[in-house]
Amino acid sequence: MKHGKIIDVLIVGAGPTGSTLAIDLARRGLELRIIEKASRTFDGSRAKGIQPRSLEVFADLGVLDEILAAGSLYPKLGVHLGPFSLPWRMFRNIDATPGIPYPNTWLIPQHRVDGALHSQLGRLGHQAEFGHELLDLAQGTDTITATISTANGPQDITARYLVGADGGGSTVRKKLGIAFNGTTREQDRILIVDAATSGLPRDRWHVWPRLGGKFIGACPLPHTDMFQWMIRLAPDEEAPRDLAGILQRIHAHTGNAHISLRDIQWQSVFRPNIRLAEHYRAGRAFLAGDAAHVHTPAGAQGLNTGIQDAYNLGWKLAQCIAGAGDTLLDSYEAERQPIAARVLGLSTKKYDAIGTLNPSVIKRGKDEQQLALTYQGGPLALAGNRTTTLQAGDRAPDARLRDNKGGEARLFDSLKGPHFTAIAYGTAAADELARLDWPSLGAPLRRVIIDDPANAANHALIDAAHTFRDAYGVTGDTLLLVRPDGYLAHIATQDMLATTQAAIRCLTPPAETQQDEQHK
Repeated sequence: MKHGKIIDVLIVGAGPTGSTLAIDLARRGLELRIIEKASRTFDGSRAKGIQPRSLEVFADLGVLDEILAAGSLYPKLGVHLGPFSLPWRMFRNIDATPGIPYPNTWLIPQHRVDGALHSQLGRLGHQAEFGHELLDLAQGTDTITATISTANGPQDITARYLVGADGGGSTVRKKLGIAFNGTTREQDRILIVDAATSGLPRDRWHVWPRLGGKFIGACPLPHTDMFQWMIRLAPDEEAPRDLAGILQRIHAHTGNAHISLRDIQWQSVFRPNIRLAEHYRAGRAFLAGDAAHVHTPAGAQGLNTGIQDAYNLGWKLAQCIAGAGDTLLDSYEAERQPIAARVLGLSTKKYDAIGTLNPSVIKRGKDEQQLALTYQGGPLALAGNRTTTLQAGDRAPDARLRDNKGGEARLFDSLKGPHFTAIAYGTAAADELARLDWPSLGAPLRRVIIDDPANAANHALIDAAHTFRDAYGVTGDTLLLVRPDGYLAHIATQDMLATTQAAIRCLTPPAETQQDEQHK
């Protein structure tokens, strides 16, 4: 059995959640490995909607262009009722604003998301290790050791931390003995099929609802001749397995003999699981994505919630490896588990409405976009000042600004990267920002100054169109601290230096750690 050096983080599972986490850790310079039980990358559509907040994450991680190129906006629904087809817009496509640059849900099959993430991970010098299955776990005081199977026999990997992103049937969760509370609807099954299809217009997501919640849906997958077919099965119905049987089922339900299928790329029978892990952490091991929460497919929430898990956890792991207090890692469960619980309720409500034509539950809007999700009241959202629109724990909006040479600048460009960002609005706040102490270990701090006319620093910006003032609700000098995952850690409108310094101490390695490091 091979033994290697101690790495920082072992990630189990190379789907969107695990790959997002790996990219975030890799860009922070951590030593990591990411293993995957499957022998090759997933090649189906499965989850296919990327929400606006996830698009912002992908922009930060450097994969947005590839995601946008491989997808499209959602088409209107085409609801087939007998001989009639009614157009119905599930998503109201809206224009970008200064505060929300990516306002619309993006249609893209999951395998294309995986491909974009794996490509970026490769550019950062890492690759998912396929055909590597977790066999066992053993926790120590300072490390955790995973025994995995490989083509060359069992291998031990010892890491400071381990993250299970290995899906609803998570081996990591089972080995940790964490309960997965909820229900599985064994009698409620949907056959999902990715197949090349002709005989249907590609400008609609076709739905054939029937009484009793029966339905068939067919969603065109961008830049292909494929549709994702969703066939809800009767409780005692055996799912058709071959092309002929699937096509016969479609013809019988739709009454449209002109539809033809070929080249099935992927198929699976889906049973709604609605479950939430009792804990997200056990010692040095964490759960993320479907390993921590499984949803119905309605509302495109599961994959996106997993991406947000990874984005929340990555910087916290890096800070703790650099010497920050362990309580920072406890905040992962405290922040993410309540959000997963709310999302489970939302997606379940949407799923239960499948087969109905109730506009209030079929339509998708702000609830699904995940832009309004907040960590207000959590352990890192310290009590303090607020603005007219925001408080600690809220997402930090974008803004369209001008640099000190008059060129266009986006606030998100300043936030992009693995650092924290301190934003000083006004001259008095800029003076306090200059006096702000930041630790030498862990994530660095980028200092951004807005509307301090005499300041010519590299990150001095002008809010000429008041997009920052409006989005952030500032009415006077304000000092804001933005976490690496784009959420507000602190807002100070008075006693700015002292209160911000106190907030920093909760998020960074303590001063004595830095002194110890300097004496090594």
